Amino acid sequence: MNIYQVEDLPKYKIIEFFKLHWGSPEMVISSGIYDCSALDGFAVLNEDKIIGLITYIIKNTECEIISLDSTEEGKGIGTSLVQEVENLAKKKNCRIVKLITTNDNLLALKFYQKRGFILSKIIHNAVEEARKVKPEIPLIGNDGIPIRDEIEMVKVLR
Repeated sequence: MNIYQVEDLPKYKIIEFFKLHWGSPEMVISSGIYDCSALDGFAVLNEDKIIGLITYIIKNTECEIISLDSTEEGKGIGTSLVQEVENLAKKKNCRIVKLITTNDNLLALKFYQKRGFILSKIIHNAVEEARKVKPEIPLIGNDGIPIRDEIEMVKVLR
């Protein structure tokens, strides 16, 4: 599996990927508003097509994963991308990697916990605030669960 830095890929491919999977490259979460197409990250390609993409930011000794998407689940793409970010975070002397997901995203909660992340904070009604900026965020998410809260997860790097 070849992993590329997003800066080495044509920007239009990154933008297309986010439009397809999120409606736009804009991510609105309690830690900020991000243009994911402008963030650092890594991607996995199959032929010329992006099949996995992770973006992150580093602030002081914290690395925050802003987005992670894999179009082919169960093949280790997401795991490889998270490991790539963790390795980079260690090189940059980060002490933790953190991320925010929503209460309906049971797959993400399971995925990250299996990889050593713990639940660290629940931000009640955070998605209601995010909808004020990005009204296209759906009311109902995975498995018919209302999307309301954000869950912060962290992993201490060793």
